Amino acid sequence: MTTQAEVRHLSDSAARHVLARHGTDAGRRTGWLMISTILIEAWDLYAISFLLLFVKADLNPSASMLGLASGAVQLGALIGAVCGGWFADRFGRRKVFITTMALFVVLALAQSFVTSMWELVLVRFLLGLPLGSDISTGYAYIMETMPKGKREVMGNRWQGMFGLGEIAAIAVVTGLYLSGMDHSLLWRIGLGLGALPALALLIGRLDVPDTALWLIQRGKFRQAKAVARKMFGDDLPMLPDEDFRIERPRTRDFLAGIWKDPVRRRSSVFAWISNAMQGAEFAAFAFYLPVILVLTGVSGIGATNFITGAIYVVATVSGFVAPMVTPRLGHRGVARWGFGTAFLSLLLAALFLHLDWKWLVPLAAGGLMWGHYWAASNGMTIASMVAPSRYKATASGFGYIFVKLAAFVTIFFFPIMFESLGVPLATVIVSVLSLTGYLAATYVLPEVYGYVEQDVEQDVRQDSRQDPQQDPQQDEESGAAGRPPKSPAKERT
Repeated sequence: MTTQAEVRHLSDSAARHVLARHGTDAGRRTGWLMISTILIEAWDLYAISFLLLFVKADLNPSASMLGLASGAVQLGALIGAVCGGWFADRFGRRKVFITTMALFVVLALAQSFVTSMWELVLVRFLLGLPLGSDISTGYAYIMETMPKGKREVMGNRWQGMFGLGEIAAIAVVTGLYLSGMDHSLLWRIGLGLGALPALALLIGRLDVPDTALWLIQRGKFRQAKAVARKMFGDDLPMLPDEDFRIERPRTRDFLAGIWKDPVRRRSSVFAWISNAMQGAEFAAFAFYLPVILVLTGVSGIGATNFITGAIYVVATVSGFVAPMVTPRLGHRGVARWGFGTAFLSLLLAALFLHLDWKWLVPLAAGGLMWGHYWAASNGMTIASMVAPSRYKATASGFGYIFVKLAAFVTIFFFPIMFESLGVPLATVIVSVLSLTGYLAATYVLPEVYGYVEQDVEQDVRQDSRQDPQQDPQQDEESGAAGRPPKSPAKERT
């Protein structure tokens, strides 16, 4: 009779095998479907930043209520990321992403029918729940259906997809504004339109199965073999053609599993710092950029949308360049260049605003967005990539907490700080966030490009380390979760 330990050994062996396989067209399609979630989030998250002036004129909120309405979706996404990741690890990826996208369609439409600021705050909070959940599930899919190197490039594309969503939002809002539409109707349509791409994405995902890795970890070997054959062209011959019940891992062991390995620990700590810094950095200056440009007299409403659209075109190009250069620069290089550029650009923006050199502010904002999209590209990728396979979605959701918590706090408080201190000084304070990210990339993050985690039971690791007969190569494979590869630049030289 097969024991639980033997089944777990088969499961871990198959999981390592899957993580090292090359993908097929099906795996790449799944990766694109999951990263496309960012388009939906970007639309809803940042369409409102171009509609705040119309919301303010229609519903007359206070500065704190306006910040709460903008940040409520971030708070909801924070909770959704945690719960969604846990549900995806426990009940399967597919059930979660189908449910969350259906909820998003309904709630996005509900925004168009609110009658007060409190209703708008409540709907946007609820909307954040499926939004955060879908991100954590999507990253688990990417890391589990694509091969090493390629899964990192796909994960790093999230900022490029953000840029496309933001450009689409700007284009639609500008078109609605130029059409002469009543402003009280304009912001409602602008927010509600997010349901259309969400519905299209939901339909495109209906035939996507659970990942082979999750099925393996749950002992559903027959279904795992079928999915692996489709995704990787491999039917996992090491697994039997029958299912077994495997005891579920305890969620409370998630952080302990990360903390025991130095590579996982340092990489995860960097990812959390990076996510928090880039989330706050963007939510302050960049999120409120349309309002800043209008209120400081840089441009009027119509011109502001065109200027902001041009800035986001630059940002989108940056978002797709970052994953292209990741194999050459590594994750450390991309993060350092990104945070460093954002830091300098924020200081320049503060200086130009202080000196009233208004025509230079958009140039500094363009530099900020180029750097930000590099800096923000790999935090979620790293958090998900280095996590134990049985906690992939939980790790993705936990990493996303830092983005959303920082964004919520910053979006809520920046208008207050803006009114109290003025934009130049507030911008200098925001630049400290970018500097923190740069220092974390320099002194905390090990180079983990090409990382493949080795996920085996802790008691097996301890036994192998205590065994003096243990083969060194086998110890390296079953011990720490994969040593960090050499820097891509060093390997090339």
